[in-house]
Amino acid sequence: MKKVYPVTIQSGMSQTGSYLLMLHEPEEGRQIPIVIGRGEAQSILLAQNPEENEKIKRPMTHQLIVQMMHSYGLTLKKVTIDRVVEGVFYATLHISDGFNLQTLDSRTTDAVTLALLTGAPIYADEQVIEDCGVRVESGERRAKSGEDELQRLEEELRRCEAEENYERAAEIQAKIDSLRSRG
Repeated sequence: MKKVYPVTIQSGMSQTGSYLLMLHEPEEGRQIPIVIGRGEAQSILLAQNPEENEKIKRPMTHQLIVQMMHSYGLTLKKVTIDRVVEGVFYATLHISDGFNLQTLDSRTTDAVTLALLTGAPIYADEQVIEDCGVRVESGERRAKSGEDELQRLEEELRRCEAEENYERAAEIQAKIDSLRSRG
């Protein structure tokens, strides 16, 4: 497992109403693009901006979960993004009552939101990073490697579409959109 950090949420994906959550893995300079919905994007953005949370009169669902955890003496120790199956990311919440550690299956967006609200670290399995990560470099090397990566991804996208593997095609399109948005 490697530590990752939520970096940005980008709009304008090819699918109507979808956004791209970028998780940064600094050790090898890769980002993991995850396609998310509008509601999930809003929850993560609110969690990233505490001053916006204070403007909300009543707690949103994720704030309520954090309040309940604290009321019962529970602490979110960490979040792990464990695997990707057919384009769907799976995460686990690692929760402690001070004596025992429990794990709960979670949607990745909910796990990221809760981690942001509680300050818990987020980790991604190395295979997830390897399979879904896009390398981020600087300067001229980034431009050349980005062009090469873009060309490779476009070829893979055409192959997946020809094979009617639309889930994988959607993942690849997200990576392509991410590379293009970085320009």
